[in-house]
Amino acid sequence: MNFQQLRSVREAVRHDFNLTEVAGALHTSQPGVSRQIRELEDELGVEIFVRAGKRLTGLTPPGSAVLPIVERLLLEADNL
Repeated sequence: MNFQQLRSVREAVRHDFNLTEVAGALHTSQPGVSRQIRELEDELGVEIFVRAGKRLTGLTPPGSAVLPIVERLLLEADNL
């Protein structure tokens, strides 16, 4: 788990699950954002996002539980 993965999750929610916009906000590529999210999901062993094909459409129940933790971790990192 790394901060880039956490930022990708946070920004996906902030940008209404539009990974192209997330990539722009994070100054990276859309495939990179998709990879970061997938790697975090694999590491945690849960699906964070609901998908329709390759598109993200919402948060899963575990994703809804993970999001406040992600927000808190990023806030605490910024406070350091």
